[in-house]
Parts: sequence; structure tokens; C-alpha cells
Amino acid sequence: MGRLMKVATCQLNQWALDWVGNLERIKKSIRIAKQQGAKLRVGPELEIVGYMAQDHFLEGETYDNAMDMLAAIMEDRELDDIIIDLGMPVRHKNNRYNARVILLNGRIVLIRPKLYLAGDGNYREMRWFSPWNRPRHVEEFDLELEAEGTIAKLQGSRYVPIGDAVIRTLDTIVGCETCEELFTPRNPSAEMSLDGVEIFTNSSGSHHELRKLNTRISLIQEATRKNGGVYLYSNLSGGDGDRLLFDGCSMIFINGQIIEQLDQFSLKDVEVVTACIDIEEVRSHRFAPSRAMQATSNPAYVRVDANISLSSVSGDMDLELIPSKPGALKVHCPEEEISLGPAAWLWDYLRRSQQGGFLLPLSGGIDSAATATLVFSMSRMVFDAIKTNNEEVISDVRRICGTDKFQTPQELCGRLLSTVYMGMEKQSSKETRSRAQRLADAIGAKHRDVNIDAAYEAVKTIFTDDTDFAPQFKVHGGTQTENLALQNLQARQRMIIAYFYAQLLPSTRGQNGGLLVLGSGNVDEQLRGYLTKYDCSSADLNPIGSISKVDLKRFISWAAVNFELPILQEFVDATPTAELEPITESYTQSDEQDMGFTYAQLSVLGRLRKESKLGPYAMFLRLLHDWKDTLSPAEVADTVKRFHHYQAINRHKMTTMTPSVHAESYSVDDNRFDLRPFVYASFWKNWSFKKIDEKLASIEKKQAEGK
Repeated sequence: MGRLMKVATCQLNQWALDWVGNLERIKKSIRIAKQQGAKLRVGPELEIVGYMAQDHFLEGETYDNAMDMLAAIMEDRELDDIIIDLGMPVRHKNNRYNARVILLNGRIVLIRPKLYLAGDGNYREMRWFSPWNRPRHVEEFDLELEAEGTIAKLQGSRYVPIGDAVIRTLDTIVGCETCEELFTPRNPSAEMSLDGVEIFTNSSGSHHELRKLNTRISLIQEATRKNGGVYLYSNLSGGDGDRLLFDGCSMIFINGQIIEQLDQFSLKDVEVVTACIDIEEVRSHRFAPSRAMQATSNPAYVRVDANISLSSVSGDMDLELIPSKPGALKVHCPEEEISLGPAAWLWDYLRRSQQGGFLLPLSGGIDSAATATLVFSMSRMVFDAIKTNNEEVISDVRRICGTDKFQTPQELCGRLLSTVYMGMEKQSSKETRSRAQRLADAIGAKHRDVNIDAAYEAVKTIFTDDTDFAPQFKVHGGTQTENLALQNLQARQRMIIAYFYAQLLPSTRGQNGGLLVLGSGNVDEQLRGYLTKYDCSSADLNPIGSISKVDLKRFISWAAVNFELPILQEFVDATPTAELEPITESYTQSDEQDMGFTYAQLSVLGRLRKESKLGPYAMFLRLLHDWKDTLSPAEVADTVKRFHHYQAINRHKMTTMTPSVHAESYSVDDNRFDLRPFVYASFWKNWSFKKIDEKLASIEKKQAEGK
């Protein structure tokens, strides 16, 4: 046997329940891997169905359809002579499993269920599947029960092994590790490596989150650096029907070094990367007496035979192969991640929604500017894909736009994005109106500038005529309740007008279809509840809904330079304002003043609440140290209590928030990620608040005694 082996991993942009489309992309990836000389192809987690099928995994039909697709792969002779590592759900003994099905020449070699399921953050795998929670246990799977016996006929036998086994080829041992298992303390690859497994496959459905890729890379590096081995990591890419963006970046490692890496954000539906590895490097890496001592006492795995050699049979043929060399890891900075991740998610949603583009209320503030810039970034990505002859993108652009002939990203953006500034005569400033117009011009968006005074006054008049009560703004002598009601009236009018424009603007241009309305509320304002329920933050999609204001400002500063949009710096320098109150000589509304927090503070409070899992009292103790140079203990106590108070009274707003792409680990998304109540007892009577007050009194007493 030779020592050089060609192996392949891939990333696929699958779509939940797109059975035929998913099958075609899987087959295409296998054919590409074969054309490149690979003898092993690894695919993403649950690739046959699409990961975000979610509660469809509770339906028996999902498993039946998946088996139909498996049969289509098994009977396709063009897919022979390569080991196929396929991700799909299976039923066994009335239990549902997230599994890998290993195929060779139209036969099932092994069904390997996932041992440890993801159940935190965005993941609910225990809701849909059972863990195989029996390491090294293998039993028989009855094929006669599947696809009306078709699978058994194709297999030529009734039973195949199911369980935690490894695959023995003629020249190496291959083991499977699935997504979450890599993140567990006792990850299976460590145990398998001690039993002689040399090649590890990882079929993954890992979503994008700012700065998360580094964690993924470091885990693979550490596992293969310490244990030795070839690691083939395959991930989904794109948005397959929900709030997550799977960010691809499929990779091949050997002994802790990166050999090949696909793009983290890509608009290609099918991508395959192949590496030529020298298996003797793994064997040499493992020559250590201490490792041998552990290996000899390690329990053995059942080996399932696959009658194929991953290397060339004749040593002479190895001269034609060139081993892949280690390369440099490609990791985007957070600003680049923001520019690419939500943009790719927007494109997937647009092309699959059958709509004609986007409508964005462009206020002249930094949040809506960031949203507009993300659509421009999407246009840049699509424009580049057209230039590189990406057939899928070209087909989608022709269908949406009627043509793929665009000279600049701005021209394409003008076809996909319409913006509207909805001002009020006394509340809106010349500065925000001007910034909105000039940004739209810079990115090529079709912009409209309208005043909504008539709509606002009409509703206000209805109320006054009916009640003989004329509400006033605070600056005109009104109460706080009146002031808030009038602000909310304007905000909700903007939502209504935005949807009206989205439905009818294409008709004014002789185009069919409608536009998707984009919202632009950042995670910090949602965290504080600083928004009007059902205002223009209510939309079809919100690409910045889980991105902090701090990160957005960094992104805008980065885009001003890298996208050559100097106008963006004006948004960074401007004071954030909702412009919902009249502007006077002595008063201009300010977001941070209204909220009672700086955006930097909200970012810290949000991370402590979600990531560090701290309640009010624990948060107070932590911030006594972290903020001791800027705030007194009394100010820290007040800030923490006010934060949790506003969380309690505004939490109900999160139940209606516009779906947004998940990007930050302290997202407040009530529907998927942040599973907290939306009705609370008064936090001012909370036991934790009492403990804060007692601790503060003790601190102040000691400080007084120290003086």
C-alpha cells in the first residue's frame, strides 16, 4: 500500500426540507470529490434534510423522505469507489437519532449515531433526537423497515451495523465525530486515536457568531496536535430557513496544522476541498512511550470493514501525488465578520423568498446606516460572484432583477434596495435628512424623502375629537405619559408607511412582486427595551438585531475605509437620537440620555446577564470590581437595579421582535435563544435587590469608618 491518500471535505448550502435540491447538491459534492481523486468524502450534519428542519424531525415522514434520498444515492453508480460520509436522521427501535451513514459502492458500511447532543444556546437536539449514549456499543439496524424494503434490496441484506464503531479500510482506520462531540470534555476523537484511528471526520452544523471561529479552530488544532491524526471538518453554509447562518469554513488538519480551508462566508451552494495527506506523518507523530502506555489500556472499538484503499495500491503511483503543505489560517476580524455574515444571510433569504428586493426606513442614524451598508456589502458579494461566473448566483440575480448585467455594486444595490426617510417637520433635523440622502446616493440605493406629519396628525385628531383631550409633548408642557404616547404614534406610523411603500414601490417602476422590509434595532436597545413595540423596528428581517452598538460602530468605521464610503464616518460621529420629540434651542433628544445607560455599559450588562449567567446581586458584586475606577458602589448598585428593572418591564417586547440573524452570544431573541419569562414581578421588590442594598450599606459603612 502507498502512504499518500487523497481525502475531501465539503460545505453545502442546504435548505430545510428541500429534498430534491439537497440531494442534487450532495451528489454534486461527491462527484467533485471523485474528480479530484479523493477516496473519502465528508458532508455536513443532517445534510439530507437541512439542520433547521427542527420540529419536522418529530414527524415520521421526515425520516421516510430521508431514506428515499439515501436510496437515490445508493443506486447511483456514478458515486461508487469513494467512501461517502453522509449526515441524516434515522429511526431505530422507535428512537430518533442524528446519525452519519457511511456508504461505499452503494452499500451501507455503518450507521453511526451522535453520542452527545447539543442542547444549549440555539440548539434543541434533545427535543428531536435521542443520544446514542453508549460508547463503543454496536448492534443491528433493520433495513427491511425502511423505504418499503427498498434499502434492504439495494443493500443485498437485511441488517447493517449501527453504533459507535470505526471503519477499517485496507490501509487505515477512519472514525467519526459529530459537531457537538468535538466541544465535549471527553471528545470521541481522543479515545479513538488511542485505538489506532488515523483519520477523523466531523460532520457539523455550526452557526456563525462573532469571534466563534477561533474556538472551533483551536479545538481541532489541540485535538490533532495532542493526539495526532488527520481531521476532516465539514460544515453547512448559508441560511437554511431560520435565524442562524451556517458559516462554512470547512477545513482539513493534520497533526495540529491546517492543510486546507474553504471560505467562511461564501455564496456558492457546493464547495469541495481536497488534500493529499501522508499517513506516515500521523504514525510518526504518535511515537511516544507515554501515549503507548495509555493506548494499550484503552478499550477497543468495533471495526467495520470497508473494502477500499484510500492510498494508491502501487507505491510507484505515489510519485504522481504531491502531499499538501501546511498553510496559514484565514480568520476574519469581527468587522469583516459583520460585513459578510449578515450579508450572506440576507442574500439567502432574498433569493428563496421570491421577493424583489428590500425596503429600509433610513433615518440618518447609525443603526439604519449599518443595515443599509450590510445590503451594500451583500451587493458587493453578489457582484463579485457574478464576475467569477457563479452559476447559482447568476441564475438568482436574473430571476430577481431581470438581468445580471451590472457595471458596479452600486448599480446592483440600486436594483435591490429602496430606502425611505420618514421625517417630521418639527422633530427631524436637516443633518439626519442629509445623511440619509447622501448615504443612499453613495451605495446606489433608490431613495425617497417624505414627511409623515399628515398621517401623525390624522390619528392624533381622531383621538382628540373623540375625547376632547389634546396630548402634548413634554417640552410643550405635557406629561411623561403624553410625551411617550406621541413618540410611539410617530414610530408606529413609520412601520405602517414602510410596509405600504414595500408593497407598492415596485408597481410604480413597472416591476412585479414586493419588497422585504428591513428593521434596524441593535441588541443593546432591545436589551434595554428602548424601542416602540410595533414601530419601524417591526419588519420582515433585522440583520443587526443581535449585534451590539459597540460592534456596529466599529463595523461602520471599518466600512467607511474598506468600502470607500467616507459618509459613514459622519454617522459614527453623530449623537444617536430617535428624533421623536420636537427639537428646540435648549433640547435635542439623545438615545443614551433617554436610556439612562451608555451603549458600552449595556454591552457589558448584556454579556454578564447571558454569557456569564449572573443575576442582579452577582452582577453587582462583579461590577464593583470592574467599574471601580469609573463608578462609585452606589452608582454601580443603581445602574444594575435600573438595568434589571427595565429588563422586567420591557421583556414583553422581545416576544414580537423581528427575526434577526444570530451574531452575538448575548442576543435577546425570545423565540430561540434567550428563554426567559416575559412577565415579571416588580424587580424593585426583588430579593436580589434587597441583598444589593444591604451589601451597599455595609460597603458605605466601612468606607465611612475608614475615613
